[in-house]
Amino acid sequence: MLFHSFSSQEERRSFGGSDFIELQHCKLDASLPMEELVSVHRIPHWQEDSLYLQGDDWEQFDAAYGDILTGGTNSDLNCGPLDWCGINYFSPQQTAAICQQLKDQQPIEWDTLLRWLEEGKEAHGFYVLGL
Repeated sequence: MLFHSFSSQEERRSFGGSDFIELQHCKLDASLPMEELVSVHRIPHWQEDSLYLQGDDWEQFDAAYGDILTGGTNSDLNCGPLDWCGINYFSPQQTAAICQQLKDQQPIEWDTLLRWLEEGKEAHGFYVLGL
């Protein structure tokens, strides 16, 4: 299983501690400047509605999703491939394009990621948060 969700932080900790990449809906105000949207001081980690990727599965995830989850904005305001050790922000417009790519390409467990992205339609995009 590539993607994980947990009903509590205790469940997450007992499953694998903190060796996870967190996919998190952006709940910050859409009017904030990009510098604030990608600020490490603004983003709370370990949200219970997040989707998690265990460290052992990063290579498999990158092989399946690396071409789909690219172009996000990093904390240094650059865009490009996923920063596995930092913040990657995807706007609502990018999220819609990613959803379409998931439907078209159907990588491993694509339906889990698509369902999660669609559950966050009220959010202002999403993050892939590295270690």
